[in-house]
Amino acid sequence: MNKKQNKGGRNPKADPATNRYSVNFNSQEHMRFLKMYDRSGMTSKSSFIKAQFFGETFHVVTFDKGLHEYYTKLSDFHAQFRMVGNNYNQTLKELRSHFSERRAMALTYKLEKHMQQLVEIATKIVELTNEYQQKWSQR
Repeated sequence: MNKKQNKGGRNPKADPATNRYSVNFNSQEHMRFLKMYDRSGMTSKSSFIKAQFFGETFHVVTFDKGLHEYYTKLSDFHAQFRMVGNNYNQTLKELRSHFSERRAMALTYKLEKHMQQLVEIATKIVELTNEYQQKWSQR
């Protein structure tokens, strides 16, 4: 019985990378290397160096923090706007049930004026969102 005993562990690679080289950078070169590496979006520095050395192409991932923050705040504002719409409906129900018809109509008129302003703001939100999407799609 000449069976090989399984010792466990990983299966060996068909062509393992056994040759290693060392590269030294001064501080300016190191900073330039790190910037290029960060922009590449690659997962390891060694694969980035190989890709550079052999002239392989890679994608540069850019992230604009300002646009991201703008979009986040715009989304938060839109969520608050939707909550105001829910509160508007609840307020109208309460006005009709607790006040006389004349008083409820007067208060409803004032509320409608403010809601018209909010509708204008909502229109502006949609315009800004479309503008944001156009800017983002260009990048």
